[in-house]
Amino acid sequence: MSWEPQPDGLSQIITLLKQSQSKDNMVQRAVQLKLEELNQYPDFNNYLIYVLTKLTSENEPTRSLSGLILKNNIRIHGAQLQPEILEYIKQECLMALSDPSPLIRATAGILITTIANTGGLQNWPALLPTLCDMLDSQDYIVCEGAFGALQKICEDSADTLDSSALNRPLNVMIPKFLQFFRHSSPSIRSYAIACINQFIVNRTQALMVHIDTFIENLFHISSDDDREVRKNVCRGLVMLLEVRIDRLMPHMNSIIEYMLVQTQDSDETSLNACEFWLSLAEQNICKEVLTPHLPRLVPVLVRGMKYSDIDIMVLKGDVEEDEMIPDREEDIKPRFHKSRTITQKPSIGAGTSGSDSAVRSMEGNDDDDDIDDPYVDMNDDSNPSDWNLRKCSAATLDVLANVYKDEFLPILLPILKETLFHEEWLVKESGILALGAIAEGCMTGMVPHLPELIPYLIVCLSDKKALVRSITCWTLSRYAHWVVSQPHDQYLKPLMKELLKRILDANKRVQEAACSAFATLEEEACTELVPYLGFILDTLVFAFRKYQHKNLLILYDAIGTLADSVGHHLNKPEYISMLMPPLIEKWNNLKDEDKDLFPLLECLSSVATALHSGFLPYSEPVYRRCISLIQQTLIQDVASTSNPTQFEQPDKDFMIVALDLLSGLAEGLDCYIESLVSSSNIMQLLYQCMQDSMPEVRQSSFALLGDLTKACFQHVHPHIADFLPILGHNLNPEYISVCNNATWAIGEISIKLMEDTKPYIPLVLGPLIEIINNTNTPKTLLENTAITIGRLGLVCPLEVAPSLQQFVRQWCSSLRNIRDNEEKDSAFRGMCQMITVNPVGVVPDFIFFCDAAASWMTPQKDLHEMLQKILQGFKVQVGEENWSRFVEQFPPQLSERLAVMYSI
Repeated sequence: MSWEPQPDGLSQIITLLKQSQSKDNMVQRAVQLKLEELNQYPDFNNYLIYVLTKLTSENEPTRSLSGLILKNNIRIHGAQLQPEILEYIKQECLMALSDPSPLIRATAGILITTIANTGGLQNWPALLPTLCDMLDSQDYIVCEGAFGALQKICEDSADTLDSSALNRPLNVMIPKFLQFFRHSSPSIRSYAIACINQFIVNRTQALMVHIDTFIENLFHISSDDDREVRKNVCRGLVMLLEVRIDRLMPHMNSIIEYMLVQTQDSDETSLNACEFWLSLAEQNICKEVLTPHLPRLVPVLVRGMKYSDIDIMVLKGDVEEDEMIPDREEDIKPRFHKSRTITQKPSIGAGTSGSDSAVRSMEGNDDDDDIDDPYVDMNDDSNPSDWNLRKCSAATLDVLANVYKDEFLPILLPILKETLFHEEWLVKESGILALGAIAEGCMTGMVPHLPELIPYLIVCLSDKKALVRSITCWTLSRYAHWVVSQPHDQYLKPLMKELLKRILDANKRVQEAACSAFATLEEEACTELVPYLGFILDTLVFAFRKYQHKNLLILYDAIGTLADSVGHHLNKPEYISMLMPPLIEKWNNLKDEDKDLFPLLECLSSVATALHSGFLPYSEPVYRRCISLIQQTLIQDVASTSNPTQFEQPDKDFMIVALDLLSGLAEGLDCYIESLVSSSNIMQLLYQCMQDSMPEVRQSSFALLGDLTKACFQHVHPHIADFLPILGHNLNPEYISVCNNATWAIGEISIKLMEDTKPYIPLVLGPLIEIINNTNTPKTLLENTAITIGRLGLVCPLEVAPSLQQFVRQWCSSLRNIRDNEEKDSAFRGMCQMITVNPVGVVPDFIFFCDAAASWMTPQKDLHEMLQKILQGFKVQVGEENWSRFVEQFPPQLSERLAVMYSI
């Protein structure tokens, strides 16, 4: 197709392209509208490709921009493009790969990939053969342009290239790429490796056939003068380590020597090389191959943890006081709410009885998890995806510390001594990070040094450098478990005092690190913090007035975690009057569509659960708003489903977080929530939410149903016939958390329904037995399933007992590890009833029942009698001699425990 532009049209488009580079938002918006208008004309795209490929009189940025606009048009409207226009664009793109300008070649490569992705490679059969032919051109520019396009295609379509639908082009491409590893142009060598690297992780057959040639060629160019080449060599070796370690083993010593040198390179190669150590540390052969090199590697890793000059510039590390500077919205990570999952508390051994009902763990709710893993966010930059040498080195040190445990310390301690007390603050900061990184793996060996180190770190919390203060917060949080176990006056009190000061630091990064570290301390210390509650709340409430947007979200987490940790101890008038006004003020100021509601609602949910009746004065407006958020989301959902072009899909997180806060209210207020429930349509809303297509919505609905069942069953009762079939239908372990909460809710309902549960037994018992016998069922779900089966046996023993033999062994194994509580109590009463109805069902697995009975610390008197009666009855039944033989199989601890507890 030959096509020529009209001069007027061309100059109009050039003007638009120039204007779109303007900094003025109004101008940009006008350009956007004009571009959308021009999309009505089919040959608008011809003009765009013409400017990119033919209009050499224009500057490169303008020509490239024209290509990028065309790329978006193809992405959005590609299917509607006339075939002859698309053919013209394809032909022009291929020709532009030989343009003298690297920017134009790269833009043409992006366009080619976009067309291939949008229309499918099978609809452009000439593309790959043409590009491969271009590789053989004597003109380096043509070869390089073709390789640039091929690299993007390999990156975007690795799976497609290996498919029979395309006749497996890789069988030709991979041997071809290998020929270019020794090409005289470094950029072509680099492209050739980068292309092949795309196929390592999937173990693509076409590459596996040539794996030895590939490795041999990699080694050949490993010492290349060009950094980009070395970077791609390192990348290739890191991936090979994960998928073909067998092929690297004979060369492992030389590879390690090579990587030691590359990790000390002064540019990006060092990061790619450092990833080799991180990957190696996670392989089984790590100790075997790395031990002799450890004394040389560890100092390299610690040096890699030091901030570079560029890091300092990017982080504004020399800015000490920035608390008055408003946050930029783009620096605030998007937050995702995770629905409630109901879990059991584990048994912690003697003396931990007490009726702790189901614990709700807001999975992933605490943002401090990100800082708990410093290598994701490491609390030192505004872009968590900015993975760098410092983070990679610290992560590697952490994993190695977990591999070597205390054997690591003889190498590391002298380095720590040198860095931690160094007068140059950058070195000291990296030492503090290293000390935090090894906390998990080397805790036992570090304990003798902590009485000296913790006070030193507490002093470092007042360092004049903000980056030292912030990393010290994190490192101290990694040793919080030890601090809490020591005399309070010696460590916990001074640490708490200094951390609270840092929460009010003048530097925002320090505020964030201190808040997160304090949340970790709260989780470790739990009720140990009760004596200091007034002091803690003073600081946290003051921070409300001080914090900018980003840290406010982390402050909500610190308050929520405090409420979870101290529970009802927060329910004192003086604490409530400090804490609630700022929270309610934020609540009133936030609009219904503001995502900042998520962390605030999560925080209020924890506070409501902790305050019990203390939350009553605030409950009505909070309850009403939650109902309204659920209702609005459901209405939007119906609208968008029936008319997707007119209405956007709602963000269901608003509904999930509202359901979870209602759960918190139901658990906290208990029967006091009755009046709120009776004057609302919550049961109708719950019926809709329980059938939502999104698993997280169902998960939170079932948690709320269980909590409302406990708090005000009179309002749930009339809807049981609608609710129970939905719960039964969701006993599907494919969605673990949904299944878990449905299981728990069935158990709670059965306890209230008593014998009226009978019609529903056939609906739920089969799936529950299947779940408890599935070897892949996670621990939490096993425990909740066992409790629910026990409860069903308690209320309908005649219906459940005949199946006893199908689940008794798994049942006993699942419940031996949870602490005494009312749920365990009801489940064991159910088991005793079932054994009474069907004693034969337990005989083959009686040893498991003995073990489960011994797991109680202090069972209620009547339950104790039931368990004793079954054990004694069995002993009498089998006779003294058989019983003695039976008991010989017991571990000594179990025999002793049964003798002490049940006189048997």
